[in-house]
Amino acid sequence: MSGSRGAAPSVSGARTGGWVEGDPVGMRQFLDLAGPVELERGDVLPAVRVAYETWGTLAPDAGNAVLVEHALTGDSHVVGPAGPGHATAGWWPSLIGAAAPLDTDRLFVVCANVLGGCQGTTGPSSNAPDGAPWGSRFPEVTIADQVAVEAALADALGIGTWQAVLGGSMGGMRALEWAVSRPERVAGLFFLASGAVASADQIGTQTTQQTAVRSDPAWSGGDYAPGPGPVTGLGVARRIAHLTYRSGLELDARFGTTVQDDGRFAVASYLDHHAAKLAARFDAGSYVVLTEAMNSWDVGRGRGGVEAALSRVTARAVVAGIDSDRLYPPAQQQRVAAGLGVPLRLITSPYGHDGFLVETAEVGALVRELLTG
Repeated sequence: MSGSRGAAPSVSGARTGGWVEGDPVGMRQFLDLAGPVELERGDVLPAVRVAYETWGTLAPDAGNAVLVEHALTGDSHVVGPAGPGHATAGWWPSLIGAAAPLDTDRLFVVCANVLGGCQGTTGPSSNAPDGAPWGSRFPEVTIADQVAVEAALADALGIGTWQAVLGGSMGGMRALEWAVSRPERVAGLFFLASGAVASADQIGTQTTQQTAVRSDPAWSGGDYAPGPGPVTGLGVARRIAHLTYRSGLELDARFGTTVQDDGRFAVASYLDHHAAKLAARFDAGSYVVLTEAMNSWDVGRGRGGVEAALSRVTARAVVAGIDSDRLYPPAQQQRVAAGLGVPLRLITSPYGHDGFLVETAEVGALVRELLTG
């Protein structure tokens, strides 16, 4: 794959629900990868556009670069305000900036929207060569494919080795794939609230979310027309997902059995709110493609199993989990920590899986430890 950094994309009639061509660019930059881009499952994309954001200045020897990996419904906007081009403020506030854990006075930080996403990188809502959205024609992608595209971005930016690659949840998968598949290019690994292989529980939860999306009459086999699309099905999927992101203890403490004046349970109103928020900023096709990438995740595939794959890692590593995480329970991080020969760092939080986003002070302290150790 070869690449060229380009200007903002031209206007098209792509679907809403995520960032589409013609929307304000915001802080995004773009890289066009000349195809063909060959995928792990045998399909080929004729070309890929990558949307990414950067903070800080790349050193002359490119030795100060750090890659941040976003989770399922995240994007390249790690920190920064909401505004034109960015429906929401940054998803990991206080992580990046002057004197922050990722100190932009000395580091060059990169975050790219993932392949298959809907925030500027090629995905189901992007236009195919015929000018129409890819829709149901968009091929299956894997975590390895996503990392291969990120590696092409790193090449285009002149970055040979990352000082660190860090991510939580789906971002943790890509961080680990980087360290296993390209150990010479990763000096530090921060693996947080994720696993080395998808579990039956995770696959079951995510395929149920996919069924919710596909059951929406507006889904139209994945080829829905421009406009809101299957927002009802996507909202149901988000409700299911959000219950796995938070802990039962927190939900009981916050909502209990309280009924609002409108007759709705308070917890149901809370889930409705998050469903509407996601439907306004995310594409249903990307949701299906990315959850399927998570379902197929197995760092040991083709490498002799998980432990054999982990033995390839040469990076200094910090592995951490959230003690109340019921989606990616700490036992999954413990397996990775044991395979890498490092202790598991457990963050105490009532927030469940979302603790990796909420507990920024504890997460930031671990990032500093990784970078200064």
